[in-house]
Amino acid sequence: MDSQKSVGIWIRVSTEDQAKGESPEHHEKRAMYYAESKGWNIKEVYHLEAVSGKSVMEHPETQRMLGHIKSGHISGIIFSKLARLARNTRELLDFSEIFRTYNADLISLQESIDTSSPAGRLFYTIIAAMAQWEREEIADRVAASVPVRARMGKPLGGAAPFGYQWVDKKLIPDPKEVSVRKLMYDLFLEHRRKKTVARLLNNKGYRTRNGSKFSDTTIDRLLRDPSAKGLHRANYTKSLGNKKHWKLKAKEDWIYTEIEPIVSKEIWANCNQILDEQQSKRRPPARKPVHLFTGLVSCSCGGKMPVPSKSINYFCSKCKNKIGIDDLESIFQEQLKTFLFSPEEVTKYFDKADQLIREKEELLDNLAKESKKVKEEMDKVVQLYLDNQMTKEAVGTHYRPLEERFKQIDRQLPELQGEVDFLKIQYVSNNEVLNEAKDLHAHWPTLTSEEKRRIVETITNKITIEKDEVTISLSSIPHSLKSPEWQRNFRDSWRT
Repeated sequence: MDSQKSVGIWIRVSTEDQAKGESPEHHEKRAMYYAESKGWNIKEVYHLEAVSGKSVMEHPETQRMLGHIKSGHISGIIFSKLARLARNTRELLDFSEIFRTYNADLISLQESIDTSSPAGRLFYTIIAAMAQWEREEIADRVAASVPVRARMGKPLGGAAPFGYQWVDKKLIPDPKEVSVRKLMYDLFLEHRRKKTVARLLNNKGYRTRNGSKFSDTTIDRLLRDPSAKGLHRANYTKSLGNKKHWKLKAKEDWIYTEIEPIVSKEIWANCNQILDEQQSKRRPPARKPVHLFTGLVSCSCGGKMPVPSKSINYFCSKCKNKIGIDDLESIFQEQLKTFLFSPEEVTKYFDKADQLIREKEELLDNLAKESKKVKEEMDKVVQLYLDNQMTKEAVGTHYRPLEERFKQIDRQLPELQGEVDFLKIQYVSNNEVLNEAKDLHAHWPTLTSEEKRRIVETITNKITIEKDEVTISLSSIPHSLKSPEWQRNFRDSWRT
């Protein structure tokens, strides 16, 4: 469960939908309960009440949401069904492409799509295939329009540089950030250390636009960005089409437009001269290899066991305990045989999950029927009063209990619907993982190092090395729907 994930809730209910009794509050509560079930943090709610789904991309709330996705403020949105996001197929493809580009998730409760789960990621694959032919057709036209728009000073997408904001498609200093951006240059000229600048800014309580602490790499990027001296650079990068990978274009293709500066050209040049001198004197660090179990291996004494440079062992510096890199992988591969439950356990698990979902759906249906019945009774009481067949006092006596019960049901319905949504998506995801994992042991030798590492990070809690034993704690799949994560500990005899 990703307890750190920040998400938004998307509420779009048209006038026609509201006439059918679909309230925005109900959709919001349903999404909230799903987020709570996943342990996610709800950062924003985007309201588009009484807005048609034919075209929503240019709506201010849509742009606000996309800005939050691109800045990292949220990493996914929850909505009741795909038609609530967009009924226009082109816009649905656009939404999917943007979210996939920024590694964000779409969660549709009605269709049981949660792209943060293994099964849900298939949605992105399908959408990408649908969009491929259209992307190829318009690529040339888009590429040709970019430099034209850049020369006109129009935004090309993405967030404004730190210290600036887009207003009426023009970059102007942001009152909340401009002083921080200027302070970076002053501090760097004084201390000549990027890490020192980052530390001082963080100590003063300043944060990046997404709320993170400043780092030396962020300081380096912002010090080198020419926007601070009044030159906005555009059309200087090109997407490689591989998630967030970009490369620089030829410098003759770069386009600069003048904007209001934050610091003088002299201050910007002095800071960048210092950066260039420091870089020329420093040898670039060699890329540190990431071994298969890096960060997961601990010694029985409690110390971490990294792989020292030019070593073939995971090594504990405290008690000199060690284990060979290849030895540990062989032991891990062997334990994959018992990673999954037996067929009987799997069948029992899914039978239990099916039964639980059916019980929740039956309860949901009964509550909906009771809500309708109580509403009819409330209407009857009102009608009797209007027909002068019931006194005002009698109306209060009969109406208040009905009203209270109706409110109780109205609170229970979205909560119960959220539980059903969570269980269904969890069920689909676990089933997909089981199917993919059945032959994990057999296919292990054919996997690449990156694929192996991704699997290890996903299913391994920790590995403890004792003097003559290895204890591997795996996160067994599937997860229990109502209990904490199941685990099995495996022990293997091993001697140095």
